[in-house]
Amino acid sequence: MKWLLSLAALIAVACAALFAFALLVLAPDLPSLDAVTDYKPKIPLRVYTADNALIGEFGEEHRDFVPIKEIPDVLKNALLAIEDSRFYEHGGIDFIGVTRALLSDVTGGVKQGASTITMQVARNFFLTRERSLSRKLKEIMLSYRIETALSKDQILELYMNQIYLGQRTHGFSSAARTYFGKSLKELSLAEAAMLAGVPQNPARHNPAVNPQRAKERQILVLKSMRRLGRITDAQYEQASAEPLHISSSLQFESHAAYVAEMVRQSIFEQYKEDSYTMGIKVYTTINKAEQEAAYESLRRNVMAYDQRHGYRGPEAFIELPAEEDARDDAIDEVLLKHPASDLLLAAVVTEVSPKLLKVELATGETIQISGDGLRFASAALQAKANRDLKLRPGAVIRVMQDSKGKRWQISQLPEVDAAYVSLNAQDGSYRALVGGFDFNRKKFNHVSSAWRQPGSAMKPFIYSAALEKGFFAGSMINDSLLSADTNEGLRWDPRNDDGKYDGPISMQTALAQSKNVVSVKILKAIGATYAHDYLPRFGFDAAKHPVNLTLALGTGSVTPVQLAAAYAVFANGGYQVNPWLIQKVTDGRGKLMFEAKVPAVAAEESRVIDARNAYIMDSMLREVTRSGTGAAASQRLGRHDLAGKTGTTSDAMDGWFAGYASNIVAVAWMGYDDPKSLGGREFGATLALPIWIDSMRSALAGKPEAIRATPENVVNVDGKWSYAEYQSAGGNGVITLDIEESFGDRLLKLFKP
Repeated sequence: MKWLLSLAALIAVACAALFAFALLVLAPDLPSLDAVTDYKPKIPLRVYTADNALIGEFGEEHRDFVPIKEIPDVLKNALLAIEDSRFYEHGGIDFIGVTRALLSDVTGGVKQGASTITMQVARNFFLTRERSLSRKLKEIMLSYRIETALSKDQILELYMNQIYLGQRTHGFSSAARTYFGKSLKELSLAEAAMLAGVPQNPARHNPAVNPQRAKERQILVLKSMRRLGRITDAQYEQASAEPLHISSSLQFESHAAYVAEMVRQSIFEQYKEDSYTMGIKVYTTINKAEQEAAYESLRRNVMAYDQRHGYRGPEAFIELPAEEDARDDAIDEVLLKHPASDLLLAAVVTEVSPKLLKVELATGETIQISGDGLRFASAALQAKANRDLKLRPGAVIRVMQDSKGKRWQISQLPEVDAAYVSLNAQDGSYRALVGGFDFNRKKFNHVSSAWRQPGSAMKPFIYSAALEKGFFAGSMINDSLLSADTNEGLRWDPRNDDGKYDGPISMQTALAQSKNVVSVKILKAIGATYAHDYLPRFGFDAAKHPVNLTLALGTGSVTPVQLAAAYAVFANGGYQVNPWLIQKVTDGRGKLMFEAKVPAVAAEESRVIDARNAYIMDSMLREVTRSGTGAAASQRLGRHDLAGKTGTTSDAMDGWFAGYASNIVAVAWMGYDDPKSLGGREFGATLALPIWIDSMRSALAGKPEAIRATPENVVNVDGKWSYAEYQSAGGNGVITLDIEESFGDRLLKLFKP
């Protein structure tokens, strides 16, 4: 009996010593509770479309802050069932829970944690994870202080927004978007239980990395909820059997990575590293539906070009070990070096025959490809195929499913790239922007940074300059061979792309048919210097363009967005626009930090060409899409208000289409980053126009055809428009002249106002 009393006394002394140690040594060093009473989570920079679709997120931590009242009960119940079922009953330390955990350990039952939600908040905000008595005592003292300073709901709110849940995600809202692509309120019971199981061990129970262990943990959560009466047996059975579609990364609501990166650079320039923690939200002018249509169109048409130019062979080869585990490791290792490009998946060939191919995907799934799925790479299946082309076990290839998602087929990553941009022609705001085929593969933004020759897409600006020098849509120019001086001491023999010369044709027909020689003759007549000085009206950089006759064929340099802004001048009646992207910026609390002042539509100080000039150019550009090189646009879209111009550079190194309708102006481009020919049978009409058509189909859906009012002092002569004063000066204005050395002087003398 005496020894029991001695033991009790010893325990009492130890407890007193611990209490004194905690009170005198640890308590004075406890941190301030400011981190929880004035909670300021690190919330990343987020970028949205104009219609609130998330398109980008930047920061070390994926995190949202969601008030406790907006967190659904199903998730709160799931979390408390597994982490702290007596949370609303204890005062920070759950002595009943501690006892239950000890008994479970002793009896060999399911292991249970003794840390309460409050203790976890104390640990996560203020302490390290070292295992020591002093650290545990600090945790207990902090828990009591937190319970005194905050309500239970506030503590739970902190926990559910701060806790790490794998994949760089912090808080349940971000985890829901990362793993399931859903908001909290959209979670099912099964999904909520899966997430609730993660906090205990985010590495072990990560659904993306360890789906089997995550499933086991989910079942444990559901059992706890059933035991506590939070769900019924029927709900348990349904949730246990529900198949879950889990992602390994944050899913965005639109493919706009190039847009998001443009915004990131702009915000970082102003706020530096704070950009990634302040919770800044940026709302762009991008339209989600138009952006998605542009993205899909660009990828589809780049793939179509790539397919019609043949299979180039596997991306790499590896030796497949005979031993199964080593073989799996080798496949996993090589596929990590060849990430997926959207629906283009990397795969390793495991078996080959002339009629059947077996490949293994990064997921470990084995698929079979046969029939039409082999057609694209049929040459690589031949016995005599070149070794670099031939498909054999160990070859790393690309596969994708057909449009119906039923059949697998061999494909490849395109080498060619492309860009698409559309603007509001009235105010210059971006509506859609796709800077390349795959941002993750190549972050270079072709829309804003690729300086390329525009080819014939430059001709309308030469024609616009000519209108100010007496030409009109019906002016007749002889389409015949010409030798010209480039003003650099060189003789130059421009040719029409098709090798055909039609003799005297109207200026309007020449533009519609993209006649090179006629364009050169027009430029020669008005003077290269005059035309060159005219270009800045449209926003072009004059230093990027030659002061010679090659200017007529677009031998200077433009970017796609610069060209789009230039065509906007024709679309809006003669006003220059400056492209802009950011509509408004808010801070982490929703306070407005910036809001764009939308440029005034048709502000007279922005006028750069006469309204009559814009009207006549519009009439000629509409003819391009009715009967000329861009006729496929009107045929496929079934509209009569389309206007634009194709462009193909020398040796088909670039393909363009620039055009507009219903106040939307857009430019599509295709080419190689290291310029080379796209093919002798490829033109702007085959390369860029299909991208433009498929993108604009969505942009113009439901929009009525634009009817343009005729400005004063223009007259129509046999269906072609002219300035009224030029018709008065030159009779009926219909002339047929062969433009030789003296034509410029003769023409200007006839029509000089």
